[in-house]
Amino acid sequence: MPLIREQKARKPGTTTLKAAIDEMLRAYQLKNKYSETYLVAFWEKLVGKSIASRTGRLYVAEGTLYVQILSAPLRQELVLAKTKLIELLNREMGEEIIREVIFI
Repeated sequence: MPLIREQKARKPGTTTLKAAIDEMLRAYQLKNKYSETYLVAFWEKLVGKSIASRTGRLYVAEGTLYVQILSAPLRQELVLAKTKLIELLNREMGEEIIREVIFI
């Protein structure tokens, strides 16, 4: 018989760990830097393995994502879909982190 854990009601005045971390990042003005680092770390998950395998270095600076593309055909496809890529990344992040993408 599998054990079923009962959900205990949260005590009044307590917050979730996620909410506490988000509040700390905002208080120390680290939220944007954290989100930018997360985007770079999870690039493959966000855009898929086929695109990630054809990209080299990437970094974010002041709301601009710089992506080194190793394939000319992929570069052309991404240039044409730049607006859609920005929307996808921002939607996945839950806030507007990227305002521009530059392919290098």
